[in-house]
Amino acid sequence: MNPLFIQVHANDNVAIIVNPEGVSSGAHFQNGLTAAESIPQSHKITLAPLKAGAPIIRYGEIIGHIINDVEAGRWIREDMLTLPAAPPLDQLPLATRKLPLPAPLTGYTFEGYRNADGSAGTRNMLGITTTVQCVAPTVEYAVRRIEAEILPKFPNVDGVVAVTHTYGCGVAIDAPGARVPIRTLGHISRHANIAGDPLVVSLGCEKMQPSRLLPFYEPSVIRLQDNKGFAATVAAICEQAEKRLAELNTRRRTAIPASELNVGLQCGGSDAFSGVTCNPAVGYFADLLVRAGGTVLFSEVTEVRDAVHLLTPRCADETTARKLIDEMEWYDEYLARGGADRSANPTPGNKRGGLANVVEKALGSIAKAGSGTIHHVATHGEKVTAKGLVFAATPASDFICGTQQLASMNLHVFTTGEGSPYGLAMVPVAKVSSRTALAEKWPDLIDVNAGTIATGEQSIADVGWQLFHFLLDVASGRKKTWAEHWRLHNALAPFNPGPVT
Repeated sequence: MNPLFIQVHANDNVAIIVNPEGVSSGAHFQNGLTAAESIPQSHKITLAPLKAGAPIIRYGEIIGHIINDVEAGRWIREDMLTLPAAPPLDQLPLATRKLPLPAPLTGYTFEGYRNADGSAGTRNMLGITTTVQCVAPTVEYAVRRIEAEILPKFPNVDGVVAVTHTYGCGVAIDAPGARVPIRTLGHISRHANIAGDPLVVSLGCEKMQPSRLLPFYEPSVIRLQDNKGFAATVAAICEQAEKRLAELNTRRRTAIPASELNVGLQCGGSDAFSGVTCNPAVGYFADLLVRAGGTVLFSEVTEVRDAVHLLTPRCADETTARKLIDEMEWYDEYLARGGADRSANPTPGNKRGGLANVVEKALGSIAKAGSGTIHHVATHGEKVTAKGLVFAATPASDFICGTQQLASMNLHVFTTGEGSPYGLAMVPVAKVSSRTALAEKWPDLIDVNAGTIATGEQSIADVGWQLFHFLLDVASGRKKTWAEHWRLHNALAPFNPGPVT
């Protein structure tokens, strides 16, 4: 392959190297640029000489200022630039971009499960939720018994999932921050993919009693402290599970409009290609699903904060824009209370993949949100019921973000540049790679390869449509994602900003 780079915006004075093996010192690019040193794939090369203090521009935005003079063709690393201040939240444009209504996308359906509460599931599973971590090992033991001894009798049920977590006791249960994990776990416990009707296992003495976890709902509850021993408890769980499995086994998939899909978007192990290939392709998919009447959630506050000035103009109205700003402000204050700030976000893997700082990461991250209007902003722990493109506030941590989005979504899309085997038990997680090299390295973990965009083999639209059709097949049970195939299920990690006692 000839030396190649990608310049995203005409004003950019840096570009990223495409070649999987990188480029060597002296490599000549088609535009006449010569590499002044060896530069790895996905890392930045200067397109022109830069004086000390000059802005480094990528995506048409300033991602930092160069500390010392550099010549054209140099490798720009994180220690060579300063971190700019985040956009001031009191000076942002509010709902100033009036975007045209996109043409509706009609006629698309998936084969799913219609629940009694009106929600639509993409899977038919038995859910056993827990009120406190103390009972988690007992429930997990019971689930293994159910899967081995009882589930085979019910072929129309996709599986059994234990909704276990680390919350429920030893916490300030009435603190304002406690509302976030309690609401999140309550919504997950009534998830569409478990028919909105879980079994509940309680210890008995915990602070998060079933009535607090699931207000206005009376589930079947098994209290460990009411049973005589471990074996009796497991037997009680299995007995209730068999009855519920018999009910679930009578359900059949039926045609449901694509408008009933609620898809969460997340990135993990991002690299400098993420904002060029996989995230824009997912953004194109997001636009398609919104046109079909569905719901798309994008999240990760610290990976939005430095690009929020590009999002507030796209909000449907000033009220929505101010809600988005409120979520940024709340998280700024949350980090400050912990003695941290947004600069702590990029991981060693992000930096190895060419991302210099959180500004560059955020500018690539928001590409997942596509190009349309932001219709709603949901705060931490809120169940999203709005249609269209929604910002659902969560931390950027993969596991916490996924858990928070799980309260609302029935499918999940996870983009990655460095790679991650992340998965969730309750919803299919589709992996989209930013680079072909990763897809070739992990052919049994990556579902869709967006690296073909960088080499010109496919367009952003091509991969967006590919993902759209793939997810309709996954939602219908015609296909499984690799994470689902291997049963890769990360533990739930609800966000708890409240104090622990």
